[in-house]
Amino acid sequence: MIRPCTAADAAAIAAIYNHYVRETVITFEETPVAAEEMAARIAKLVPQFPWLVADEGGAIVGYAYAAPWKERSAYRFAVECTIYCAPSHMGRGIGAGLYRVLLAELRTRDFHTVIGGVALPNSASVALHEKLGFKKVAHFAQVGYKLGRWVDVAYWQLAL
Repeated sequence: MIRPCTAADAAAIAAIYNHYVRETVITFEETPVAAEEMAARIAKLVPQFPWLVADEGGAIVGYAYAAPWKERSAYRFAVECTIYCAPSHMGRGIGAGLYRVLLAELRTRDFHTVIGGVALPNSASVALHEKLGFKKVAHFAQVGYKLGRWVDVAYWQLAL
């Protein structure tokens, strides 16, 4: 079941996210995020921007959200989207389901475009964005350094 996120979901979301913080270059954050910090991040964006969770029998197995692309006012119609799935639930369509619901929700709001950033290589994320109609619009070489290596980041965009 995909539903709106609540403050009670912050610990489960932090647990999913912190796997990627500690073990991967998918996020450039390098310090695990406490549940309280995650709750503050959620509260800062909701209700203006959607946060969704995939709930399987009371267990949060993935989440997706939108956030401002940039802070200056002319960017107010553009959002950046983010999605994470529990490692044990990868490859089951949860990410695609979350993304579809997130995009549908964004279309009901006053947004015009959505942008997804991907640390490379990440063939699963690239395939997901392209399957949902996103087009690659940028590729930045070696813009992040994590886990002892330089990492490229590319961006995909979808007009809503």
